[in-house]
Amino acid sequence: MQLLVFILVYPLIWLISKLPFRILYFISDVVYILIYNVLGYRKDVVRKNLKIAYPHFSDEKLKIIEKKFYHHFCDIFLEMVKSISITEKELLARYKFTNMEVAGHYLNNNKDMILCFGHYASYEWAISMHIYYHNKGYAVYKRIKNKYFDKMIRDVREKWKTELVVNKEARAKVAEVMSVKHEDAVMFAFIMDQSPSNNRNKHYAPFCNVKTPFFTGVEDIAKEYDLPLLFLGTKKIKRGYYEATYKVLAENPRDFKDYEITDMFAKALEEQIDIAPEYYFWTHKRFKFVKPLEA
Repeated sequence: MQLLVFILVYPLIWLISKLPFRILYFISDVVYILIYNVLGYRKDVVRKNLKIAYPHFSDEKLKIIEKKFYHHFCDIFLEMVKSISITEKELLARYKFTNMEVAGHYLNNNKDMILCFGHYASYEWAISMHIYYHNKGYAVYKRIKNKYFDKMIRDVREKWKTELVVNKEARAKVAEVMSVKHEDAVMFAFIMDQSPSNNRNKHYAPFCNVKTPFFTGVEDIAKEYDLPLLFLGTKKIKRGYYEATYKVLAENPRDFKDYEITDMFAKALEEQIDIAPEYYFWTHKRFKFVKPLEA
């Protein structure tokens, strides 16, 4: 059944990926009408998330953010499809970095590092960073249930010199890489705002007006191997164009108290979201478990 679904769907996805961006965004506008006005996809989740994060906003302002988010949500989906056939020239023109030298400082001096970011703006195209660096990158991701689509995603992302690592295997992969002497420095990339579903390896950090749990595994890895940890913030310039900036969170992770680095990540991500809330992925259940800030 998985193969049949892939055989039926993939040709359409491939054809869409070949379309010019102007047509792609026309399709996105049509999808927006279907997703938002007809199906109302996860509106209850989005509205609950926004109300928790911004209780001081008027209903009118929250509605504006909600609609802008769904427009962006549809754009991102089509941009992911476009990634199948996007050229290096197109990608570099649409996703730029303001301070490549920050990460370059570590990689060029043979210092392994960790890069963390959230589900904000275009996290998909951030993988273009490896076009600039000759260093190997490892990006942690969540495996797709359909193994054929999972392979498609891996092929798309790995063509930019990045090896994908299943999230459940991330710690073992880091240990494997770090146990072997490698000639060039490597980068491990983690999306750190996934919501933990159990009580293991999580910490309640102040985030968007409440305390919500974050995985602490990335902080633990950074400390175990003394890897500098950087945050990648992304700004949407206009439709289809993004600008990313590196920020050093912890150059010497072992100097920080437990959970301090995780708190710093949550703060950096929140500050980014507050500038333009519509570009965060509010369809995820961000606040399944919360505590008041004073707790």
